[in-house]
Amino acid sequence: MTGGLASGKSTLASLLAGHGAAVRDADELVAGLYGPDGAGARVVVELFGAEMLSASGAVDRQRLGALVLGEPARRRRLEEAVHPLVRAGIASWFADLGRRIPAPEVAVLEAALLVETGSWRDYHRLVVVTAPVDVRRARALAAGWPADAIDRVLEAQASDAEREAVADYVVRNDGDGENLAEAAARLWDALRHDAAALASGQADGFRRPAP
Repeated sequence: MTGGLASGKSTLASLLAGHGAAVRDADELVAGLYGPDGAGARVVVELFGAEMLSASGAVDRQRLGALVLGEPARRRRLEEAVHPLVRAGIASWFADLGRRIPAPEVAVLEAALLVETGSWRDYHRLVVVTAPVDVRRARALAAGWPADAIDRVLEAQASDAEREAVADYVVRNDGDGENLAEAAARLWDALRHDAAALASGQADGFRRPAP
C-alpha cells in the first residue's frame, strides 16, 4: 500500500488490520534501522557524517531530511544504501508470517516510495491511497509539518496520477472517517478474494507467482 504525504495510508492500514490483515509499516522498520547502533545509522554516518546523529546516537531524521530532500543526488545515495536493508527487513517479516499457523490471509506493507523505487512490482497487489493535494497539505500542516518541508516531500514523491497508473486498487480518502471505513471493508473483501485465488493456484493477473 502506498500514497503521498498525508493521504491516509496509516489509517487505512489500521482499518485493514482490524479486519484481520497482518500489517507492517516500512517507516517503522526504517526507524529501527536508524536507531542507536542501527545498520541504517551506520550507513548515514558513512555517507553524511556523524552530525546526522542525535545525542542518543540515533539518526536525526529531520536533519537528514533537510539535507537530502530537494537534493536528488544525495537522496539517491541514501536510498541506494538504505533500501537494501529495508527490503531485507521486509523479507524477514514475510518469512515469519509464512511460518505462522495459521498464516494470515492477507499481509499489507505500508510504504511511501513503492512507485518511486519500482518495488511495487515485487508484490501481488498494489493499493494506492489518494486525496487532493490541497487536502493532504492541510492535513500535514495540522499535524505540525513545516510548510517548506511539505513542499520538499511533495516534490520528491510521485504524483497521484503516476501511482494510480500502476495501481490494482485505488482508495480515495477525501471524505470523512466513515467513508474510509466503508472503502476499507470493500478493499478487504477484494484482497481476501485475491488471496483465495492465489492459494488455489489461480495466479493469472498477478505480477509474480505465489511463493
